Amino acid sequence: MRSARPAAMPAPTLFVVLCALLHVSHAFYLPGLAPVNFCKAESEETKCKSDVTLYVNRLNTDESVIPFEYHHFDFCLPENEYDSPVENLGQVVFGERIRPSPYKIKFLEPINCSAVCKKTYHKNNKDEMSKLLLLKRGISLNYQHHWIVDNMPVTWCYFLDEERQYCSEGFPMGCFVKDKRGLSDLCTISPTYNKPNTYYLFNHVDLLITYHSGRNEDWGTEFEANGGRIVSVKVTPRSIKHESMNQLECNLDKAKPLEIPYGDLTDDLEIIYSYSVRFHENNTVKWSSRWDYILETMPHTNIQWFSILNSLVIVLFLTGMVAMILLRTLHKDIARYNQMDCGEDVQEDFGWKLVHGDVFRPPRKGMLLAVFLGSGTQVFCMVLVTLAFACMGFLSPANRGALMTCAMVLFVWLGTPAGYVSARIYKSFGGEKWKSNVLLTSMLCPGFVFGLFFVMNLILWAKGSSAAVPFATLLALLGLWFGVSVPLTFVGAYFGFRKRILEHPVRTNQIPRQIPDQNLYTRPIPGIIMGGVLPFGCIFIQLFFILNSIWSSQTYYMFGFLFLVFIILVITCSETTVLLCYFHLCAEDYHWWWRSFLTSGFTSFYLFVYCIHYFETKLNIEDPASTFLYYGYTLIIVFLFFLLTGTIGFFACFLFVRKIYSVVKVD
Repeated sequence: MRSARPAAMPAPTLFVVLCALLHVSHAFYLPGLAPVNFCKAESEETKCKSDVTLYVNRLNTDESVIPFEYHHFDFCLPENEYDSPVENLGQVVFGERIRPSPYKIKFLEPINCSAVCKKTYHKNNKDEMSKLLLLKRGISLNYQHHWIVDNMPVTWCYFLDEERQYCSEGFPMGCFVKDKRGLSDLCTISPTYNKPNTYYLFNHVDLLITYHSGRNEDWGTEFEANGGRIVSVKVTPRSIKHESMNQLECNLDKAKPLEIPYGDLTDDLEIIYSYSVRFHENNTVKWSSRWDYILETMPHTNIQWFSILNSLVIVLFLTGMVAMILLRTLHKDIARYNQMDCGEDVQEDFGWKLVHGDVFRPPRKGMLLAVFLGSGTQVFCMVLVTLAFACMGFLSPANRGALMTCAMVLFVWLGTPAGYVSARIYKSFGGEKWKSNVLLTSMLCPGFVFGLFFVMNLILWAKGSSAAVPFATLLALLGLWFGVSVPLTFVGAYFGFRKRILEHPVRTNQIPRQIPDQNLYTRPIPGIIMGGVLPFGCIFIQLFFILNSIWSSQTYYMFGFLFLVFIILVITCSETTVLLCYFHLCAEDYHWWWRSFLTSGFTSFYLFVYCIHYFETKLNIEDPASTFLYYGYTLIIVFLFFLLTGTIGFFACFLFVRKIYSVVKVD
């Protein structure tokens, strides 16, 4: 199901909002419920297609954050370049640009060796030389094609060793041999790609289309001989120097590689693009499980299973120990307090009971804390619902852009709980500037994220990248923000301020109690630094695979594990913050409001450090613009994670403090 492309949306805000929402709703479908039947002879009676459409997507690389559209490089273009499928909101934001290709494929009609087009580069033509230079730069940076057939990625499969095969969702533009010692890994595809200081452009592709014919299936007899459903498309890229459009040589034994010199051309260069297509019947793989061969052959999959299980066991054990120690200690404290008689031999208060008159004293910068808590609640609900949908299969890899679309739409519609929580907390602090509270809740955190996103989008615009969000889509995002999210935040704040003020279990004294000198481990900064270690320990295994899916074009599909890790993160943040809060209260330090937020929120600092480590060790990015973009997007992720974890820790501590002071007798 498709809808209008965001780039075509008109400018008026209200109409932009409606179009964006309609767009999102039409982009939703359940992968696996809409198979396409192909047959050799197209017929309306059998409801099958004979044309196998091949789409091209953006080109990207691990050595740069900046992707480019297919037509950015001087490749063959189709006759109708603008007859493109529409992208949903998530695809546009992620920079996916799906376009038709010039490759013509008919079902069950093999192609031995067919030409697509010819490109000529005259050595004295500056425009043509600049195009060739761009091609060579793309090859040197290992830019990769991403093709799509029947909503399936065209994969390039090769062996990592003698036993393990890896299927990548992209294949390289070519390879570059620097010198005799610097043979590129991509040039090991063929032993003939070994000439020093030479570019080898992969101008020929061998496509192998595997289909399920439907034998022994309830599809109808017309598919048994002439029809089926595509279950995989694999590509083998090669570099071939063709003599002319009429003299193509695709035989692997006879063909010579197409060599492009490192320096200037001595003669004019002709590049002929060609392709071959073969069909293979495989009835053991069903259409519903056709993604399995991609997901099961991803590297480190086995490592991920054992590491996640090991991490979960350790975290569950540690959090269980924390909970046991905390509950036993508290049980003794509360029992001892409640057993005191009211006679003359009453013992003096000690420990956390001493600060009962100050523990609910409003904090400094209460407005900012309430705003952070409102936005953190918004992020928490968004993550929870998105992961729940992903676990149920609604946001599978087959539904491109659905994950980002779902998250953005949920964030917009969850403005009501953000305004409600912020208003309730701010009112409990005794705040009276309700207009400022609502405006900051709806503008501060979303504005910070959008501001960073806009600055990075300017850089992508300047670079001509496909990841640059069109201006009309930016208007749509602003329309969703100001037309939907802001009013919903006002609605939530209205109900929040109308509620009665939160009544605390103990009264607050008029004169603040003096806080005694603290030991090293009970001071604010050491406690905050220690508080983020355990929550980070339960997520860092997943972080590696999530970052791979973002920056290395690997498919992430283990949403069940991710949801479980998220639940463990919530438990760990809660228990760690409550434990440290209890220690500080026992030390007669009652400033727990901000500390509870920052203790669990400090997990985001370790996340940022890990992202730096990933950038330095796993990516080969040297371009300043790509470096800036990487850290800009990382800063957005870290900020949202800070709001998420900080809010979790705060409300766990808030409930804990209210509970312990409500069960003891206070004069």
